[in-house]
Amino acid sequence: MVVMGNTVESIVVVEDDNDIADLLDMYLRQGGFKVVLAPDGESGLAAVQRHDPAMVVLDVGLPGGMDGFDVLREIRRSGSVPVMMLTAREDEIDRILGLELGADDYVLKPFSPREVVARVKAILRRVAGPAEESPPVIDLGPIAVDVGRREVTHHGEVVHLTAREFDLLAHLAQNQGLALSRQQLLTAVWGPEWYGDERTVDVHVRQLRRKLGEDLDLATVWRVGYRLG
Repeated sequence: MVVMGNTVESIVVVEDDNDIADLLDMYLRQGGFKVVLAPDGESGLAAVQRHDPAMVVLDVGLPGGMDGFDVLREIRRSGSVPVMMLTAREDEIDRILGLELGADDYVLKPFSPREVVARVKAILRRVAGPAEESPPVIDLGPIAVDVGRREVTHHGEVVHLTAREFDLLAHLAQNQGLALSRQQLLTAVWGPEWYGDERTVDVHVRQLRRKLGEDLDLATVWRVGYRLG
């Protein structure tokens, strides 16, 4: 059973295909999670607001007036709960759009439900972070990265980052001055089991630059990757 404190962690699954929803429900429950199912975007948003889940598993192709991208936009307006998107679309532009909107993971159908559960657990482990008595607050001038609270401030104001964006910034901050390759960043932040493209890193770097502006001293190192400071 996956618990946070004394509470079983819940996962909201927004999926209109009953067979897929039931399969995810079964495997996630076997993985120790409480599962809340929603068949469309509107009920999915309501479930997220009502249950405050540890994570959302969100289908892109939903019926009605809201597709998965619309739901993700609404989720990101008010929170940073990790979101894994499911899709039958193989177009790169869809994957990039999902990542730019703040998705933490992107899984193509058909998929292995065991892989989905493993990815969910990996994301939640990274969000929880290592247990430390005094996690550091990393000073980046007007930007501060509080590793323990998983909080970033810019000129004292909290900046809302997704789980992946925070993990990427924290890893770069913990390795200031080092040129890190995209593959090194993928392994450190997304994990060695990640199957995605290296351009995923570029998408998240663009988001960090957009949210933190010129005060983020994040340089592109030609033919290598990125260096902070």
